[in-house]
Amino acid sequence: MSYSPRLQDIPASERPRERLVEIGAKYLSNAELLAILIGSGDRHQGLSAIGLAQLILQTFSQGKRDPFDILRSANPQELTNIQGVGPAKAAQILAGIELGKRVFQAKPREKVIIDSPEAAAIALSNDLMWQEQERFAVLCLDVKNKLIATKVITIGLATETLAHPREVFREVIKQGAARIIIAHNHPSGSLEASNTDLQLTERLLQAAQIIGIPLMDHLILGHDNFSSLRQNCSLWDDYPQPE
Repeated sequence: MSYSPRLQDIPASERPRERLVEIGAKYLSNAELLAILIGSGDRHQGLSAIGLAQLILQTFSQGKRDPFDILRSANPQELTNIQGVGPAKAAQILAGIELGKRVFQAKPREKVIIDSPEAAAIALSNDLMWQEQERFAVLCLDVKNKLIATKVITIGLATETLAHPREVFREVIKQGAARIIIAHNHPSGSLEASNTDLQLTERLLQAAQIIGIPLMDHLILGHDNFSSLRQNCSLWDDYPQPE
């Protein structure tokens, strides 16, 4: 194995922590940011913190997937299986990932306006985009399309999810929403709507007509992409929504 220098042997101007202070976190590589989290490498392997970070990212790379897609749902055992990563380093990594999730979720949502499928997909991405199980969620909006709340209604099996109009609109009414967008993810990454997806959408459109809370769209999310059923099917023509 090739030798990876210790952080103290790297010129100060090239060390991740010093580079972050000097040029900002957004300019650092994934390995540099991870190296700052874990703090030290593994002397038995001759790896610096950056070298160990690169090993972690390589371990969690599968095919063309970004390693962070897998790290988002990693558990301590998966991390400590990597030589050089003990319980302390695993805890530091998982704490950093969870903190990032919470910072994202803590964005001031009262200012978010959902005026396009793209905006809806961004609002839903943390809850749906990279999940390994299928989830069904609803965006609750006010009359000006401002986001009131994002609620995950059900978490299904790897290949199916269940959502009943009663469960969806119970939450919608509880939140005081004036209009809604529904969404679910496909863990496979496929964006094609199944017959079950279309049938559920039809039932929810019918319920929305009766209740008087318009269903604006149904999105399918997967692997950093999304599709809009409203743009890709005729159900909204068949079941016009209340103004």
